[in-house]
Amino acid sequence: MTTRQAGPLGLVGVFFGGRPASALTRRLIREPVVLAVLLATTLLLGLSMVLWESIVPAIALVLPLLFGGLFVPPQALAWLVGTVAFCLIAGGIVIGGGRTFVAVTVVVGITAVVSLGLARSRARLGLQGTMGESMLVDLRDRLAAQGRMPQLPRGWKIDLKHHAAERSSFSGDFAVASRSTDGQFLELALVDVSGKGHNAGTRALLLSGAFGGLLGSLPPSQFLPAANAYLLRQRWPEGFATAVHLVVDLLTGEYWVRSAGHPPAIHFHAGSGRWVTLDTEGGLLGVYEQKHYEPVTGRMRPGDALMLYTDGLVEAPRRDLTDGIDKLQGEAERLVARGFDGGAEKLIDAVASSDADDRALLLLWRT
Repeated sequence: MTTRQAGPLGLVGVFFGGRPASALTRRLIREPVVLAVLLATTLLLGLSMVLWESIVPAIALVLPLLFGGLFVPPQALAWLVGTVAFCLIAGGIVIGGGRTFVAVTVVVGITAVVSLGLARSRARLGLQGTMGESMLVDLRDRLAAQGRMPQLPRGWKIDLKHHAAERSSFSGDFAVASRSTDGQFLELALVDVSGKGHNAGTRALLLSGAFGGLLGSLPPSQFLPAANAYLLRQRWPEGFATAVHLVVDLLTGEYWVRSAGHPPAIHFHAGSGRWVTLDTEGGLLGVYEQKHYEPVTGRMRPGDALMLYTDGLVEAPRRDLTDGIDKLQGEAERLVARGFDGGAEKLIDAVASSDADDRALLLLWRT
């Protein structure tokens, strides 16, 4: 294996988490080297500020602070903050402390506080530069990738949409799905992790990987008990979750629905034109041991649809859960004439009372 020599682009790529560092680049961005360069730069800026006030303004001292917050540990950053403070005090004595200089001092002080907070956050993660943010983006993309639905045979369609609470990038709602090796069975689970947004997003990522490994690897009747046992072993303070588990025979249309404290699935019967709630019973995941979850069975015929959703879609502070489900069924009636394509997004927009909670909806229909 060969390594390229570090150049300006290589350093920039490392600073912003875009590419791995070469050996020379790693030597150049070691903390003692960075600290020495920043201290020298700060002193040079302070001297220039005194000698050439009109060319080098005092506000330029925020630059080493910002870089220090990205690449220097908190203990070492304190030396840099002290050096900046010394330059400001010396500059104020030599060139005078007018209103403008006082305002600049306040801005530099705020920058120092922000840089110290950023350095402490990096120290917790053990990362340099903006790689922490890059990692979060990667985790978000992995969570979205694990929720992709498998390709279905002709005559079947599926639509899944997630909306995170308060327009966050992370959601506590996720779905995992798989098809059997012979392609006959579709198995999927829609899960709602306790909490919302960023607080639930990390647990959702962990559970999506674990549940995705269980799905299709165990008999369908054992999926929810195994998921429940996994959550119990985590012993999280807020470690419970709800889930609805669906298995569909893509040849016959027969299905099995199991629920773990989740809002009931809804079946649209094309023959009667009615939406029917599938009431299933089962305890929350991660609260107490449960060896068996009783399924509700049925058959999807051409024109039929199944709807799975999370409680953030139908719950509201001053609205009963059944009222929210009734509203969801009423809005779903309008989809029948227009078709179910794009229906998940339309239903979320029409039914959700606010964006205070994560919302997810899955539609599976037979053409």
